[in-house]
Amino acid sequence: MQLLIATAQAAGKGAVQVGQHAPSAPGLFGAMVALLAVLALVVGLGWLLKRMPGSGFRSSEGMKLVSSIAVGAKERVVVLEINGQQMLLGVTAGGISHLHALDTPLPPPPPLRVPDLKKLPDFAQLLQQRLRKDT
Repeated sequence: MQLLIATAQAAGKGAVQVGQHAPSAPGLFGAMVALLAVLALVVGLGWLLKRMPGSGFRSSEGMKLVSSIAVGAKERVVVLEINGQQMLLGVTAGGISHLHALDTPLPPPPPLRVPDLKKLPDFAQLLQQRLRKDT
């Protein structure tokens, strides 16, 4: 029994406290550096993917999607322009079908305009009008 107590006391003197060697939580500086490293990695991988051959990010030369419209859940009708000639194609889950070669090309869509923020109606007035209509 004496031997057991002496062994326990000897072990207690040289025992290491639990969590003594655990790393401390990173500070704010370390967290910001880690965040910047992750963001740089994402941007770098995006840049690398754009320059790899066969990536889907680059537009094909000589081929342009002119117009597209959904006619079903997974079906679309698209107009492609290939080297100046426009074709009407049907796109389904099962494949792509050539429907018609257009004799006269479709007109280009009008350019997108940024709305004039000075000519927008006043939100407070619109809200008051809407509240008067509902009552």
